[in-house]
Amino acid sequence: MTEVTTPRGPSLTDVATLAGVSHQTVSRVVNRHPNVSEATRRKVRAAISELDYRPNAAARWLATGRTHSIGILAGELAQYGPSSVLMGIQDAARGAGYFLTVVTLKDYSERAVNEALTDLLNHGVEGVIAITPHVSALEVLAEVQGSTPMVTVGGGHGLGRDVALDQEGGAIAAVEHLMELGHTRIAHLAGPLDWVDAQRRLDGWRSALGKHHLGEGPVYQGDWSARSGYEAGRAVDLDNGPTAVFASNDQMALGLVKALRERGCRIPRDISVIGFDDVPEAEFYEPSLTTVRQEFQDLGRSCIEALIDRSGELAVEGDSFRPRLVVRSSTAPAAGHRP
Repeated sequence: MTEVTTPRGPSLTDVATLAGVSHQTVSRVVNRHPNVSEATRRKVRAAISELDYRPNAAARWLATGRTHSIGILAGELAQYGPSSVLMGIQDAARGAGYFLTVVTLKDYSERAVNEALTDLLNHGVEGVIAITPHVSALEVLAEVQGSTPMVTVGGGHGLGRDVALDQEGGAIAAVEHLMELGHTRIAHLAGPLDWVDAQRRLDGWRSALGKHHLGEGPVYQGDWSARSGYEAGRAVDLDNGPTAVFASNDQMALGLVKALRERGCRIPRDISVIGFDDVPEAEFYEPSLTTVRQEFQDLGRSCIEALIDRSGELAVEGDSFRPRLVVRSSTAPAAGHRP
């Protein structure tokens, strides 16, 4: 029997020989050790590039005791917000020299969350980022915190290591924009209230109305989908109802606008509509959608920074960002209002 062999890729020793340094020096460069001169670091990187050397993750784990892997506990990645957060984390992790191991949740029971965490820890992750917007999952995580550093995305719930977009502040900015246009009857199209983001945007809507002594308009219940926004639009009272609607995400705003226009409502002349997220298609809606933009790349970078301090060790700090209002064509002054 003829033995079939596969070509061996370049080794760390090959890189060391080409760069004219020791293999320990190459290892320090690969593992981002600070005690290497910049000139040596450039020489080693040039050799790595020339040989197309790829460090073996398993070998590095055995040699250093570190995997340079971060676990992601994720749910609902089909939604724009969570998937965009994951992309931002992935970009930031790659830049910091870390790999991601992603486990998705099929449900948010205590058993499912515990099994997912166990799976990540069995893969040797050095820290965990939880993109789990459901209240029940965050409550479980608050109970099972262990020695592994963990950061939650917008969770709170006593976890203490939280990186968040200021959902409530973003909602307040949206509602105050409508108030500045003279609207006093402002409804809210809410997301599913077992999501933390939906709860906080609802809280922001209520807070803004209360601060300006305005009564609450109707709350229409959605599930993040354009279909649920469409159904809400079919239920809006066009005679004595709101003159503006703050939708908790852009997809629901899209469905809402379609239903209102089918009923003969002119957007924004009759009713102004504002969304949340600033999905890439928002500026191409008809009319283009005024919305609240979330900076997911900044959020992803801060998630990684919340785990990794300057020395490359895992830390436990958090951060918060306020979304930015993007004004387009779906909002206009209320009838009779002069800006």
